[in-house]
Amino acid sequence: MEYLTTIEMSQKWGITSRRIAVLCEQGRIVGVVKKGKTWLIPYDSEKPEDARKVNHNKRGA
Repeated sequence: MEYLTTIEMSQKWGITSRRIAVLCEQGRIVGVVKKGKTWLIPYDSEKPEDARKVNHNKRGA
């Protein structure tokens, strides 16, 4: 299996490497491995939905 680092994955997904590290720490990316201080992420991993986004359509409902 081919793995990418948080920096390489940040270029692929278009988000910061720090945000990817947080997602790894939270267990939101399937198949990640921590090797020393480095997170290794499977190449074919799906980008998780951003749970920080609020659905404004449900306001006042």
